[in-house]
Amino acid sequence: MKAVSQVLRLVAALFVVGCFANIAAVPGVLAGNVTYDGRSLIINGKRELIFSGSIHYPRSQPALWPDLLEKAKQGGLNAISTYVFWNVHEPTPGKFNFVGQYDLAKFIKLVQKNGMYAILRIGPFIQAEWSHGGFPFWLREVEGITFRTNNEPFKVENEYSNIAATFDGNGTEYVQWAANMAHSTNIGVPWIMCKQKDAPGTVIPTCNGRNCGDTFVRKDHTKPIFWTENWTAQYRVFGDPPSQRSAEDLAYAVVRFFSKMGTLTNYYMYHGGTNFGRNGASFVMTRYYDEAPLDEFGLLKEPKWGHLRDMHHALRLSRKGLLWGTPSYKQFKKSVEVNAQHNSRTFQTAKQTQEKNVWKMYKEPILKYRHTSVKTQEPQELFEMTKDKTDYAWYSTSFRIDDDDLPRRRDIRPVLQVRSFGHALNAFVNGKYIGTGHGTKVEGLFQFSKPMDLKPGTNHISILGVTVGLPDSGPYLEHRMAGPDKVVIQGLNTGTLDLSANGWGHEVGLVGEKMEIYKQEGATKVQWTHANSNQQVTWYKRYFDEPYGSDPVSLDMSSMGKGILWVNGHCLGRYWVSYLSPLGKPSQSVYHVPRSFLKPKDNLLVLFEEQGGKPEDILIMTVKRDNICTFVSEYHTAHSKSWSRQGGQIKTVAEDMRPHASLRCLRKKIISKIVFASFGNPMGMCGNFTAGTCHSPHVLPIVEKLCLGKRSCSLPVTGKDYAADINCPDTTSTLAVQAKCSRRKRRSNHNN
Repeated sequence: MKAVSQVLRLVAALFVVGCFANIAAVPGVLAGNVTYDGRSLIINGKRELIFSGSIHYPRSQPALWPDLLEKAKQGGLNAISTYVFWNVHEPTPGKFNFVGQYDLAKFIKLVQKNGMYAILRIGPFIQAEWSHGGFPFWLREVEGITFRTNNEPFKVENEYSNIAATFDGNGTEYVQWAANMAHSTNIGVPWIMCKQKDAPGTVIPTCNGRNCGDTFVRKDHTKPIFWTENWTAQYRVFGDPPSQRSAEDLAYAVVRFFSKMGTLTNYYMYHGGTNFGRNGASFVMTRYYDEAPLDEFGLLKEPKWGHLRDMHHALRLSRKGLLWGTPSYKQFKKSVEVNAQHNSRTFQTAKQTQEKNVWKMYKEPILKYRHTSVKTQEPQELFEMTKDKTDYAWYSTSFRIDDDDLPRRRDIRPVLQVRSFGHALNAFVNGKYIGTGHGTKVEGLFQFSKPMDLKPGTNHISILGVTVGLPDSGPYLEHRMAGPDKVVIQGLNTGTLDLSANGWGHEVGLVGEKMEIYKQEGATKVQWTHANSNQQVTWYKRYFDEPYGSDPVSLDMSSMGKGILWVNGHCLGRYWVSYLSPLGKPSQSVYHVPRSFLKPKDNLLVLFEEQGGKPEDILIMTVKRDNICTFVSEYHTAHSKSWSRQGGQIKTVAEDMRPHASLRCLRKKIISKIVFASFGNPMGMCGNFTAGTCHSPHVLPIVEKLCLGKRSCSLPVTGKDYAADINCPDTTSTLAVQAKCSRRKRRSNHNN
């Protein structure tokens, strides 16, 4: 344990230096110049309102970091929050990894380059829907260890109040130890503990949730009120329906929090990104917080991104009252809807990727008992076998029966029953696939029961045990279990046959994994054949050219079942489209392919399919948010940018204080088409507007004249401007417009 403690302190030192060196938005902020009182952070002697957003560096790629941070800054943020992911930085004791998407220092320096502060949540326990809550698997194997208690040193905690009672007095002692250890580092910036209302000493307690303006009760008035996780939606697991949180609800919660003397909010997540590789926690989807202001692909999700940007501006205008004033409250009778641009996301098949839609396959061997390398009397626990190096391990046993043991009636077949602690399994009898089973995020334990055909003599049962990430929350993570533990056969003439102690062979990992056939060099080590559909435990591969343009790339996996994806050796993560939500649809069917993984020609796409599907129907698509919309009423207030703070006073800077509707395309694109335009009482959402009973027929030509061919345009929002019937009884005096953005066409030069 002493060696582990030394390693932890070394890692802590590395992370603390990163926090200390990069806390500044400008070089003038030095250690000791960041303090606080009961109202706010004080940086270089000045109070600050902090608008922060969580962007996790391992859930994106370095090529995307500059764009994400630039959009965050444009969205009005002045800070970025990230966890530090111990398990990826120290996968083996004493061997560190800070390269590529794990280059923490590079990410923090980019935050600083963009003039923003950094909130570094070092853990070591982070939860974060991340495998093992950020703990490396080898930590389980330290003799006598118990996670997250007064057992031996970890580092500063995260959301410890959720489990503190489990450890009685040891929990309280551990929190006090963590606080003392933090103070002893003397790094010169404040420490926080999330969801820890009784944080010891000078450590600041913070709130996580949706409505911290109403739920957080401050106990120590010498410490400021911080909101470290303002959930922009909710993380999703396989089997879940979509999660949403409206821009109105999110913005209202922030304003209410600041009105109650809050001075720091952090959006969790501002960009969720992707759980690449095998990094997602148990059952957590590969897509993470797609409903954030920046979606999984890094595209602006409107109106959430724009409305929050405008709200940040409005709160900054009020900074004097928020930082020095006395709170008072006023009841507003009328609610105001979002006055910001909307957009909708579309996926378009990249036509050139269909030109080489030729698939090959390699059948993963179904292992029998005699082919396995580890043999024991009973099935072994799955986590301990795989050690977070793979999702897969084979369990195999053989047994003999006589002809008299088999059922005499044709309508009766023997049934294989397996009790498993999770997460999933695929079962084969005498080499034939008989079915799959799985647990859930809430209930890992499940019972598999399928009919099968047996023969007189020796029969073979092969079970592919599957993990879907390690658990990430709750006490005693180090004791969680997975995999089959009881196997019986029902329906024999001789009664139930219990095979649980029959003698089992085990093999960790797949042949294809060990040979790395998802890489170009490894793919040459096996014999690939023409691909057939609906093959279980099968590897598939094809080549494709990079889609034209710079729009994000994705794969539509709707035709497949469950497995893992690679492109040019980079693991895109787990897919599981056969697991349907209560709405009857996959929780996730589209998967992100970062362009930094691609080359212009001959990109290798490889997938391991567990259950069967049609690889020829996989689509390679580009992702756009080129359908932009505005939905503004004549009764809305003017845009927040109509005011600014000058000389300590809020002053009007716009000549026209009436509301306007605005449309703006992304860089290098212009408004090429007006898809919908109506003034009166239009209804619906962006991408699905309909005209109401008070529609004015004059709107479309006016909007086309003002907007077509431009990157942006501003539209008036009055009935007079569109010759609308202001006496129409159902009018809401609302303008709704949907426009299409496209790249400007290049002019061709022709010789006459």
